[in-house]
Amino acid sequence: MHTVEIDKPQPVGITPDYVVGSCRHQVYRRPFLDQFLTIVGQYYDLAVWSSAGSLYVEPTVELIFADFPAPLFVWSSDRCTRRFDHESHQEYFIKDLKKVRKKGFNPERMLIVDDTPQKSERNFGSVVYISEFNGEVDDCELLYLAQYLVSIANHANFRNLEKRGWRQKL
Repeated sequence: MHTVEIDKPQPVGITPDYVVGSCRHQVYRRPFLDQFLTIVGQYYDLAVWSSAGSLYVEPTVELIFADFPAPLFVWSSDRCTRRFDHESHQEYFIKDLKKVRKKGFNPERMLIVDDTPQKSERNFGSVVYISEFNGEVDDCELLYLAQYLVSIANHANFRNLEKRGWRQKL
């Protein structure tokens, strides 16, 4: 699963791929997204879980997956656990995989891919951290990630795999 960075300021000289929602959010597809979905979709069941609101997430996912099988589920911030950071005095959302387990998914075969460790703080052993996407046209992160995910697809228990430094293992 990959949460596409969808609410970033427009990079200079780049037109957004989509504009969604009543607030007209600009959406930029990360380079190689289609290749990533094609490759990884052969090995994994995909789902989308974003900490953004549903009025933004749902139409964006519909556009992204228009030519692909629909994700198993599309969850937004309403499925996240709300937390407050007392040091920064800011609210944040956690994607707690316990909620996915309650839907009958095997925790040993679940991975969450995220670029924000704080959002996945309860998922140690099940998370693959990727670099943040800020509109760089030469970004290759999804190609590397697809290669890594294919390389581990047959492991019985993803939680037992060391995923830190995954790029160096390619």
